[in-house]
Amino acid sequence: MNIKAAHHDISSRVLLRAFLSLLALCACLLMLPTFANALSLEDAKAQGLVGEESNGYLGAVQGRPDVETLVQSVNNQRKQKYADIAKKNGTTLVAVEVLAGKKAVENTAPGQYIRTGSGWSQK
Repeated sequence: MNIKAAHHDISSRVLLRAFLSLLALCACLLMLPTFANALSLEDAKAQGLVGEESNGYLGAVQGRPDVETLVQSVNNQRKQKYADIAKKNGTTLVAVEVLAGKKAVENTAPGQYIRTGSGWSQK
């Protein structure tokens, strides 16, 4: 291979790497609005997407993927907190869940959703 061909080969590889790096950067930038617009608990409640359940956990009123992700995250945090409270007070997780559920339903703002034995309803 002569010098001119070798130089062309190296230049092509450099350009390809630069192009792939730029493509990866563009893909990351396109995902930013998704993270910036992540659904907050307050917004989800206000929009009627989630509601409080009598078992102490959050429930999805509408089954969108972003709502499901939020519900799972909030419920994981709640369960850990409930377990800590139960351990600290020498009681069961179920007892803490029941009490937390009662308080959450009581404290739900008018117009937001709660789920009891008969399903979802607006408070």
